[in-house]
Amino acid sequence: MAPPARLFVALHPSAPLRVFLAELQTEIPRMQWAPPEQIHLTIRFIGEQPAAAHDTIADALRRVRVKPFMLGVEGIGGFPERGDWHVVWAGVGNGHPLLHQLRQQVDNALLAAGIQFELRPFVPHLTLGRCREAPAAMVRQWAKQHRDFEGPAWPVSSFALMASEPSPHGRIHRLIQEYPLT
Repeated sequence: MAPPARLFVALHPSAPLRVFLAELQTEIPRMQWAPPEQIHLTIRFIGEQPAAAHDTIADALRRVRVKPFMLGVEGIGGFPERGDWHVVWAGVGNGHPLLHQLRQQVDNALLAAGIQFELRPFVPHLTLGRCREAPAAMVRQWAKQHRDFEGPAWPVSSFALMASEPSPHGRIHRLIQEYPLT
């Protein structure tokens, strides 16, 4: 039997947007920039799930029905909101109403299937890097330099169930199932 896995539901930006976001990456000591192919927007972090639950989750997500939409990218931010950041990200402004509908339908489908997950406020963003060990002053300077950042909108036509797996170079994300928006 397969081992448990950390699961999440995500949107994958278009290839041109990933290239655009990668161009924001500059040399900051001990900054761990996300490889462009790993950049995503998390709709719902499900967390560690036993292998037996993976099919239940995949089936539940098939019930989600949201129309495709365009999603803009703007602004730079970080977590935590107070103090030195551990993560830097590109925002999506207030998001598109269909983005929030997608999040709600994903949550409803998972809850209806009996899947438990941690409830957190939805702050939609594209993680660009991890900076816990990077010099805070250099991270703040980088954020100030890019504070007016605006990227191209991308067409959101699907969402995906993903697994986050450990590797010697940090976590890697593996696609389990992709779901078209209809």
